[in-house]
Amino acid sequence: MAEATTIGSINVISDAICPWCYIGKRQLERALDLLEKQHLEFAVSWHPFQLNPDMPREGVDRAQYRLQKFGSAERSRQLDQRITDTAATVGLEFHLERLTRTPNTLNAHRLIRLAGQKGVQDGVVEALFEGYFCNGADIGDPAVLAELGAAGGLDRAEVAAMLAGDSGTREVLAGDRMARNAGISGVPSFALQGHVLFSGAVPAEEMAAAFHKAWDILKNRAA
Repeated sequence: MAEATTIGSINVISDAICPWCYIGKRQLERALDLLEKQHLEFAVSWHPFQLNPDMPREGVDRAQYRLQKFGSAERSRQLDQRITDTAATVGLEFHLERLTRTPNTLNAHRLIRLAGQKGVQDGVVEALFEGYFCNGADIGDPAVLAELGAAGGLDRAEVAAMLAGDSGTREVLAGDRMARNAGISGVPSFALQGHVLFSGAVPAEEMAAAFHKAWDILKNRAA
């Protein structure tokens, strides 16, 4: 008789404009498949972290922003190519040349929060990542967010109404502060049962091993 499945909770702290978070999502999906074969099944929830918390609400021109950040257009292109090549190793086809804006991600996080309440968080997170990194969508634009929310399983009108107000803003900002107060300075970061384990888009096998080891430790503590 097969061993009973154990249900635990994995928290992913991420930002919608972090390419390593999308790559990390693919690695996590592979890690979850490995863990399921070991009779360990985890629910996943996504939590906010703004890489650019001081970004203007309307965002900025990406080329100019990255020129100031990295010093040259060539350096920016080199970094984009490195990310694109890494994404390809997990089956993702990035088209960063399609991006024209670096957005403020507060509204994207509000959308992810709503998706969590509606039980479609994975689909909406996937739609945001694909829209931004593969299709060049401006995820700071409420109309674009409504479209991507609908693609991920939400009602478009409900998303538009939420974005038109301030619902979830306080909670998202509090979640961002909580992550920073916990010592998180980079994303993606991964926590099991509220305990932060590691950061970065590490290979699936390493992820699975870390989650399994941590789960065994937590289970023994509770025994």
